[in-house]
Amino acid sequence: MGSESAAGLCVSIGGIDDDFLETLKKLGVKRIHHNLETSENFFPEICTTHSYQERIENIKRAKKHGFNICSGGLFGLGETWEDRIDLALQLQQLEIKSVPLNFLNPVAGTPLENAESIPPRDILRIIAIFRFILPTAEIKIAGGREVNLRDMQSWVFTAGATSLMVGDYLTTKGRGAEQDIQMIKDLGLRIKDDV
Repeated sequence: MGSESAAGLCVSIGGIDDDFLETLKKLGVKRIHHNLETSENFFPEICTTHSYQERIENIKRAKKHGFNICSGGLFGLGETWEDRIDLALQLQQLEIKSVPLNFLNPVAGTPLENAESIPPRDILRIIAIFRFILPTAEIKIAGGREVNLRDMQSWVFTAGATSLMVGDYLTTKGRGAEQDIQMIKDLGLRIKDDV
């Protein structure tokens, strides 16, 4: 999946090697999105096809080739607060500047269809922790925001977020962009063109 903005062409990919990275570079890709998803300790509970270390090595390899990196996580999988903090510390160690935070939106027929939603105030605490640990990073609030935060969506900025993903997500619907734009205007914030 790729997208283009003023920041340049961005791709969201899994495993990568040096040759593939060079091909992407020649095609004009500037940013690679590659989430760590959770802590190293909890990762085997949600993924068995590859290791956490492989994800870290992919990020390091992409950085070595000069790509900007977008990497964050998904919360509400059954992880602990320690797992959440460990993820933030790992992203700090990797010097990630663009950090998307996603919150599980349980979907029927999936292994986590009965997962308990994170309370809105805990989501705001997660955002605040990531802001504290990553003071200069762009903290992006993405998937699951509408379902989990409900009427507290505008509070993400007070908690430390710098941006929102607007519109639909990979597998679920978001709310209309007009509503998010109005929320941002109502807060007295401005919309940045070069996301």
